[in-house]
Amino acid sequence: MSKDNLQEPENDDRLWADDTLAVRSGFERSHFGEHGEPIMTTSSFVFSSAAEAAARFSGEKPGPIYSRFTNPTVQIFEQRLAAMEGGEACIGTASGMAATATLLLGTLQQGDEIVATRNMFGSTVNLFKNFLPRYGITVHWADGLSVDNWAALVNDNTKLLFLETPTNPLIELADIRAFADLAHSHGAQLVVDNCFCTPVLQKPLALGADIVIHSATKYLDGQGRCVGGAVVGSQALIDTLTSFMRSAGPCMSPFNAWVFIKGLETLSLRMHQHSANAGELAAYLDNHPAIRHVYYPGLASHPDADLARRQQKLPGGILSMEVEGDRAA
Repeated sequence: MSKDNLQEPENDDRLWADDTLAVRSGFERSHFGEHGEPIMTTSSFVFSSAAEAAARFSGEKPGPIYSRFTNPTVQIFEQRLAAMEGGEACIGTASGMAATATLLLGTLQQGDEIVATRNMFGSTVNLFKNFLPRYGITVHWADGLSVDNWAALVNDNTKLLFLETPTNPLIELADIRAFADLAHSHGAQLVVDNCFCTPVLQKPLALGADIVIHSATKYLDGQGRCVGGAVVGSQALIDTLTSFMRSAGPCMSPFNAWVFIKGLETLSLRMHQHSANAGELAAYLDNHPAIRHVYYPGLASHPDADLARRQQKLPGGILSMEVEGDRAA
């Protein structure tokens, strides 16, 4: 959300630990003194005068204007996720793909270029391959997650390096710090999809990334109830994306934001248990005669196991496998 429309939370959360941030950050109680976060199911807001309305719309005075881009419930989710990721600001969107599209269409223009890999979420690949070229945006496809392979594709027109780590679905890891150094050496920015780890297990911004993408539909909710997404980054970036949101409107609903707020409260507990469960399952499958190969960074056999220990708090809750006999099995 744009800084001009933010209401300051009542507590300074800079000294809070992650688990406290997940429960307390971003919430400003109303004059009713409610304990839980309210769901602001309203399309618009009432102003005391035409002058106040004009001041809000011009950005001279903070406060909500219209729920497409300034809703208090969505604002709580945005501030809370930004705090957990260690970012300056966040913008909530209607879905994870809406977050990616908002970032790209809100910041790129004809002639810009990005570098990515095909080994990521299929809808993201489809967006990059079939839609971005229509707007004069060139996508260079790197082979895997070797920094050297990506470096060969970066040029003066490169604006973004876009990666998932771990990737979907083969659970490959990218060295975030190395990719951040590559992007910054060419005046570009690094975007990391942090969906599989969440800020509980991995903090890309602390490792040098500039922007974090989330599908809140997945772990942030955790129970398959709602669809949503988010972009976390600098205040300047989020101000730009808020301007895009104000016009294009791929916004998060207040009800979905409230569900995601509740999801964040239990995120740490769930991610630790997911990782523990996945580790046990991976170890079992790794020795199963019907399984050809298990892809899980918690296994010593995984090529990125050392990187996972350096970059992530835990290996995570997702694994992939190859079954003996392939499709016939």
